[in-house]
Amino acid sequence: MKIRFLLIALLICGFQPLFAQLRMDVEGGLVFGTNYNKVRIPNIGGTTVNLAEDLSIDPKVFYRIRAGYLFGKRHNVSLLFAPLTVTYNGTFKKDINFNNVNFVAGQPLKVHYKFNSYRLTYRYDIVSRARWLVGLGLTAKIRDADIRFRNESQDTHFDNLGFVPLVNFYAAYKPSYHWSIILEGDALASKFGRAEDIFAGVSYQINNKIGIKLGYRVVEGGGDVDDVYNFNWINYASAGLLFTL
Repeated sequence: MKIRFLLIALLICGFQPLFAQLRMDVEGGLVFGTNYNKVRIPNIGGTTVNLAEDLSIDPKVFYRIRAGYLFGKRHNVSLLFAPLTVTYNGTFKKDINFNNVNFVAGQPLKVHYKFNSYRLTYRYDIVSRARWLVGLGLTAKIRDADIRFRNESQDTHFDNLGFVPLVNFYAAYKPSYHWSIILEGDALASKFGRAEDIFAGVSYQINNKIGIKLGYRVVEGGGDVDDVYNFNWINYASAGLLFTL
């Protein structure tokens, strides 16, 4: 999946139609906590646990890369690679049935929670002015998730690969040439679950080629389907470099 993403990104970089503007957004930072991470697998018969409350989370450095281009002054197409794995440590106060494997209360264990995301986005800028930029679009997301419970005697995991359609939005206000206030993300909700990936922060344009950004990102959502119940809220302290070619 990573190789395919990089190949497509290279194609985008190599193909620039007339009046196109290539852009790269390299973001990183620290996952500093989860408000909740509720898991029950299988959905019927499994034990409901809240990893954020029952266990402690290891600090985690994250990164994500977005490659895209602007053409026709208002049309934006981009690819995003956003890997994420966090690890929880501790003991449960009760016996746990996860993925039809029993974990005894009081035994130390690790939980590896992977939630990688691959996205293709098209956005149209409905407002494009000197101070305001506002756009709406659609995102096709591939979710590559895996939850693994492991202790000295037991080791089991549940993986899930699926497609999720999302609504993309972007809003930026420029009080000056150098500074912008940004709110952007992907989000959608249905009867089967919801997904939100939202960034709020500021950017500083060093010159017409390079900028930096700083802010807060939240990833929230989950699903309640036949095989799995999982809802999480993950907090990020985020910084990034913005390149325009």
